[in-house]
Amino acid sequence: MDANSVVVSRRIEVPSPKKMMLRFHKRALSFLVVVRRITHPFRRSRNAGYYSKFRHVYGSPAKKALTYENIKITRNAHDSNYCAVNPKFLAVVVEVGGGGSFLVIPLDRTGRQSHTASKVSGHKRPVLDIKWNPFNDNIIASSSEDCTVKLWYIPDGGLVEELRDHLIELQGHTRRVLLLEWHPTAENILLSAGFDHVILIWNIAKGMVVNSINCHTDNIYSMSFNRNGSLLATTCKDKKLRIIDPRSTEVLRIGDSHTGSKTSKVVYLGDTGRLLTTGFSKSSDRQYAIWSQNDLSQPQKSENIDSSSGVLFPFYDHDTRMVYIAGKGDGIVRYYEIIDEPPWICFLSQFISGAPQRAFGTVPKRGCDTSQCEIFRFYKLHATKDVIEPISMIVPRKSEMFQDDIYPETTAPAPSLSAEEWLSGKNGHPILMSMKSGTKVRTYKPVVYKPNENVIAVSEKNNDKKFMFLSEETKPDYRPLNNRTEIRPSPQMDHRPLGAETYNKKLLTIDTGSSSKLAKTSRNLGTKFQDVQKKWTASIPNSPLTPTTPTEDIFDQIYKTAPISGSTTVKELKSMFDPSYHGIYLNNQLHGSESDIRKKYI
Repeated sequence: MDANSVVVSRRIEVPSPKKMMLRFHKRALSFLVVVRRITHPFRRSRNAGYYSKFRHVYGSPAKKALTYENIKITRNAHDSNYCAVNPKFLAVVVEVGGGGSFLVIPLDRTGRQSHTASKVSGHKRPVLDIKWNPFNDNIIASSSEDCTVKLWYIPDGGLVEELRDHLIELQGHTRRVLLLEWHPTAENILLSAGFDHVILIWNIAKGMVVNSINCHTDNIYSMSFNRNGSLLATTCKDKKLRIIDPRSTEVLRIGDSHTGSKTSKVVYLGDTGRLLTTGFSKSSDRQYAIWSQNDLSQPQKSENIDSSSGVLFPFYDHDTRMVYIAGKGDGIVRYYEIIDEPPWICFLSQFISGAPQRAFGTVPKRGCDTSQCEIFRFYKLHATKDVIEPISMIVPRKSEMFQDDIYPETTAPAPSLSAEEWLSGKNGHPILMSMKSGTKVRTYKPVVYKPNENVIAVSEKNNDKKFMFLSEETKPDYRPLNNRTEIRPSPQMDHRPLGAETYNKKLLTIDTGSSSKLAKTSRNLGTKFQDVQKKWTASIPNSPLTPTTPTEDIFDQIYKTAPISGSTTVKELKSMFDPSYHGIYLNNQLHGSESDIRKKYI
């Protein structure tokens, strides 16, 4: 056989099964790549020349040592976040036998949590929602199946014992309360939505309802304020999207939302005049939609995401104009960027983790770490484990300097309006602060004081009480205990922190077995130093010492005749006490003998 025939035979040789399988896999892989590009068209923006500085944002889960373990997260089936975070604390609803409780943990207390950790346990039925006050990092509101809303004060160091004494109990709903929402700019305005299809607007400084919204015909799924708090958007089980004026309770716009029967959520997109909703289609596909607040007849854009069954929770970051969509029961967080022209929203990327999530909590922007270029942080509640895992969304930058382009001025923890101003019709934009110079700002009011009635002190009254307390004169009561009618102090004003009623109970339970120091403190008794101080500062006319004064009475006479007025320093007391003491000693020892004194001391 010649060489040409050999070459021909090799060309028509049938490939082996292994080579055929490799060719098949290559063709299948190229087909999947093409399909993926078609499925995610916004990886490559349709807008010619559009460039996003957040296109490389990625999610970074915390190390195991920085997670929160051994937390019995609630198994309640309601579509709520069950988690609230601020720059000081992490609060999460926990599973307990009977009643309702939630756990409050300082953010720096990571690792395995004790099963005996102190909880907030004041509700008679399970807790359904919790929200931190945006203007006071120590005040948290909770709603429950017992038809009440309660406010609690958490001290800076966290709880050291179980907390049952609430600040205020708000009663107005006839059925369980599912949702809570704080006003973004007005102080002491809180909204609550219940299964009685009613939204109540509370002025918590007075503990009373100031408005009631009764326009819903079925269960309310979610509610969201716009940037200045003048409009309220809601989604409902009747598949309607509503925009409401919360002060007049008038429905300004109403439209058909997602056609599916499952839960839908809504979030206002800052001051853009648009909203984003998540829900389900008739075929049970998960989808999102962009709406204009001026026209709810049809969405500006709608797109299906996938066919999973978990509820989608949207989270919006006004500073970066990014929206994050996380699904309940899966391990994916998709994030998009909002733009001011069609298609109005651009897909950036997604964070995928192996463990499914039950819910999410988010920290305010002032709690993010600017040194790591962190622009958003989730607290993931695992669905299959008793773990809460922080997930940071990071913009990759080489420089460690402060990045001004990704950290504009953000919302400060200070109200721009009082409750009365907002109710009268005024609107105010949020007060802003710099992330570069104000990252250590943690709370608007450093300490909350308890007034005479059971209400929360507003900021201006709190300052007045603080300076009144500092200007008061301390007046100790030196009367014997038998001559006093009451053993507890009765100040004109109560300067104790809110929620400190348990301190009074401890004072009432002081018995004979208590320590003398605690008993003296609680009964305002004078200590030994105060007794000496009283004798030295007494305004008694001076009288010369007599040589015949007995030694045991000399010290008492010195106290009474000391030639000082109001001076109690150790140095002055010693300088005045020593000469008198030596003179008395000489007189008593030598009986006034001048000759003996000269022989012995001169």
